[in-house]
Amino acid sequence: MNDILEKLDLTRLLRYALFMLLTLMFQNMVLSHIRPLGVCPLVLPAAAAAVGMFEGATFGPVFSLIMGYFADMSFVENRIFFLLLLPVLSLLAAFVSQFFINRRFFAFMGLSLLSLVITSGLQILKTMALDAWSTQLLLVGIFQTLWSLPFSALAYFLPARWSRE
Repeated sequence: MNDILEKLDLTRLLRYALFMLLTLMFQNMVLSHIRPLGVCPLVLPAAAAAVGMFEGATFGPVFSLIMGYFADMSFVENRIFFLLLLPVLSLLAAFVSQFFINRRFFAFMGLSLLSLVITSGLQILKTMALDAWSTQLLLVGIFQTLWSLPFSALAYFLPARWSRE
């Protein structure tokens, strides 16, 4: 039992709980009200990628699973979308950063762009399954990805700083 408690770093856990709280509050209280052309920017895929990139393939997906649970509660139209998507994005980021890219800002922005494209693509597929295909879906997906990218940069700084400590 003492080995488990030694491995559990309480300060790390509290830091990432605060990061999750701040990310969800920023998404729900600020970004949900900034809707040019009706498109809401998303920072949650970038946060999942950041934690996966800096904390690895174990802690990153667990963090993202919990964050996905709370994100699905706040987005009424999604039932289990973020619960399933965010841990996969975090695991993908952990794998790519472990073997293929460095853990610098521009590499993170590329990973963030990939996460946003995957999220947007899955949202388009979900909408296509419920409704019919429209070229507007593709335009909204592109605009959502591009509009989310500047806000995604904010998700890099806290996990990057904590990983150096």
